Amino acid sequence: MDDPLRLENQVCFALVTAARNIVSIYRPVLEPLGLTHPQYLVMLALWEHAPRSLGGLAAELAMEPATLSPLVKRLEAQGRVQRTRRADDERVLDIDLTAEGRALRERALEVPAQIMARVGVDETALVALRDGLAPFAGGFDPAE
Repeated sequence: MDDPLRLENQVCFALVTAARNIVSIYRPVLEPLGLTHPQYLVMLALWEHAPRSLGGLAAELAMEPATLSPLVKRLEAQGRVQRTRRADDERVLDIDLTAEGRALRERALEVPAQIMARVGVDETALVALRDGLAPFAGGFDPAE
């Protein structure tokens, strides 16, 4: 590294730029499914485990519940999820997949391959990238 303060040498700049670009890479792949990138992330989490509480879903997605709530409402309006209050604790809002939401998973199975083709990388490269980002992806105290 010739100059540690050079913009192109900053991991933060590379990550911010990549994060911005990834949404534009996913957009045309997700549009036929009627999903935005954040909605796709919600669906991925629900396809792994549903129902789950809004708070639990927000924690897994590293989002604030207040940010996640409008996404879930839009998915509910599309008929893909349903929100219900727990009978034993009405403060808890559970999010579950509808039949349409479960069926959408089959169509979404093609998304990873389409993304790899658009970016020009294979699964091994994507796994290495994901694993390399792990130290930046959470599990730290920003106050430290």
